Amino acid sequence: MKIVCSLNMPYAREAFTTLGEVLMLEGRAISADDVRDAQVLALRSTTKVNSSLLDGSSVEFVGTATIGTDHMDKEYLDRQGIKWSYSPGCNANSVAEYITSALLCLADRHGFILEGKTIGVVGVGNVGSLVAEKAEALGLRVLLNDPPRERNEQGQETTFVSLNSLLEESDIVTLHVPLTDDGLDPTVHMADREFFEKIKTGCIFINAARGGLLDTDALLNAMDNGVVSHVVADTWEGEPDYRMDLLERVDIGSPHIAGHSFEGKVEGTVMVYRAVCDFLGVESVWTPDSLLPPPLVPELVIDVQGRKDEAVLWDVVRPVYDVQIDDQRLRDGGGDIADVRRRHFDGLRKNYPIHREFRFTKVQLENATARLQKK
Repeated sequence: MKIVCSLNMPYAREAFTTLGEVLMLEGRAISADDVRDAQVLALRSTTKVNSSLLDGSSVEFVGTATIGTDHMDKEYLDRQGIKWSYSPGCNANSVAEYITSALLCLADRHGFILEGKTIGVVGVGNVGSLVAEKAEALGLRVLLNDPPRERNEQGQETTFVSLNSLLEESDIVTLHVPLTDDGLDPTVHMADREFFEKIKTGCIFINAARGGLLDTDALLNAMDNGVVSHVVADTWEGEPDYRMDLLERVDIGSPHIAGHSFEGKVEGTVMVYRAVCDFLGVESVWTPDSLLPPPLVPELVIDVQGRKDEAVLWDVVRPVYDVQIDDQRLRDGGGDIADVRRRHFDGLRKNYPIHREFRFTKVQLENATARLQKK
């Protein structure tokens, strides 16, 4: 059996060689010729899965090591009888930690306090739920908006608010919805001119979900008018051809890597591997446990005597994951030529260095209050 895998899936070769012959290729370069005689595809979001790729092939199963599926024509796959899977929640904690680092960075850079502010989380699935959890730990008041969940949980005790209420009350708005253009809740260009007309003046806007959620011109207009004060952009409309006029204005910009913690990417590989095993009817015996590298920052010891909690938290988070480094990498290789920008964006994603999640670093806080230790 031939299995075509994206190079951007850690340990994919090790996992899938237990099942068949593996061909590792750059995700965006996978072609119809590459998959013609393959039975299984294991990939990430840079590979467009549609009739152009699969017509005339022997592919029976497609698994994506991502939480999003907008790169896959699922209706086509269903019509062709091709089974498919995705990896919900695989990198949820990674994205939540990206948001945490970004918020602490902004607070430090601009001299404001996060505690007591209101954050509106739009989309409360695997990612949004963890973002809300970490925001509460930072002392933020959290508002949640998720129409599909609200409908499904009707009659239960819920805490969802309307999008209008969230936009009016939130000092920070962060998007965590899938990209859809149909159904009851289409999200393409949900952050449009009307969205920003309703948003609280001086708001911080974060998009670490999908670039197509945003109307870039509407955001730039809101920034021009002082409605949006600060922007964190990990995903870009039209990526990998991101807009330089937006990058020049955002506080933090990164090349769609919020979910690229090492653990998040490995878990995506594991979830696809298990889905393929289920499809084949074989036991999933492979695990990456023996292959994981040691943490880059095994331990931190910090004296917090007389210091504010948020300053201490930034000193804890920054050595483990400093979002400013990803911001600088994106800015260092752009330019006016679109093709150069595209290659730079894709190259940063493909060659993203390992960063481990917070839980792998032991933190010792000296002279800390019980309240700070809980955070």
